[in-house]
Amino acid sequence: ASRKLGFAPAHTMRIAQRLYEGIDIGGETVGLITYMRTDGIDMAPEAITGIRTMIGKNYGRDYVPDAPRRYQNKSKNAQEAHEAVRPTDAARTPRDVARSLDSEQAKLYELIWNRAVASQMQSAELDQTAVELVEPSGKTKLRATGSVIAFDGFLKLYREDTDDAADDADEDSRILPPMREKDPLKRQSVEATQHFTQPPPRYSEASLVKRLEELGIGRPSTYASTLQVLKDRSYVRTEKNRFFAEESGRLLTSFLERFFSRYVAYQFTAGMEEELDDVSGGRAEWKKVLAAFWCDFKPKSDEVMEKKPSEVTAELDEFLSDYLF
Repeated sequence: ASRKLGFAPAHTMRIAQRLYEGIDIGGETVGLITYMRTDGIDMAPEAITGIRTMIGKNYGRDYVPDAPRRYQNKSKNAQEAHEAVRPTDAARTPRDVARSLDSEQAKLYELIWNRAVASQMQSAELDQTAVELVEPSGKTKLRATGSVIAFDGFLKLYREDTDDAADDADEDSRILPPMREKDPLKRQSVEATQHFTQPPPRYSEASLVKRLEELGIGRPSTYASTLQVLKDRSYVRTEKNRFFAEESGRLLTSFLERFFSRYVAYQFTAGMEEELDDVSGGRAEWKKVLAAFWCDFKPKSDEVMEKKPSEVTAELDEFLSDYLF
């Protein structure tokens, strides 16, 4: 939703909550989607059957795979017992319910519906192609490599967007229009561009959530609120949907990295998440987990609190010297 619709995660969750709780359709309150879990990939067998039936009816047998699609979860934190977010009834197409929804609800429902249905459609078939363009004298040749779609399959409904321009750099993955040998070409414009190596792009909300998932930090239920806190406390500002650190954010980060480095390390945070999962799953006793944390943290906290403000400032000046000067 962040990439395709420009919605902030917190806003997406609010809209999804409404779709989940129910919308008035013909005088009846109908829940249009299952609970908004973003780390689940399993769908109920009856849901898969319903989607496959609908694909065959609406798009033709060629678009229905021989066997239902099963997916492996890549997220180490995923709670497998929960179903993926999906339409409660695939037969309720986005067009059918559009008149009962506001524009944002309609867009999000369509995204969820398209992605869920596409996940059970036949694979696309792409022909790897190289095209050579030659002007009449034969002196200049231009070459393009990419793929031509032989059968669109699931691409009929859903194409994954990339968050960063850098992700589009792979020339072989480009989709080329259908062409035949000796086709005449109409020249519209020619541009010569020079490319320089760019620094990694700043995080957007979508790419930051993706990175948190990779690091094992946070849970789907906390990502939206985590990002909202960064903005509400002015630790970051957003420009063109990208995060830029504000001075208060830099200062806080430097303080924590300098005096509490162990507790802001990725591994510690991910490890703590796993311990909390063990507590919620009944595999660990919560008092023991808290006691083990507190025994280490309390002395460190007391030590920092006893420092004079001037000592803290001096150490942060040194820590931030590259930025300050």
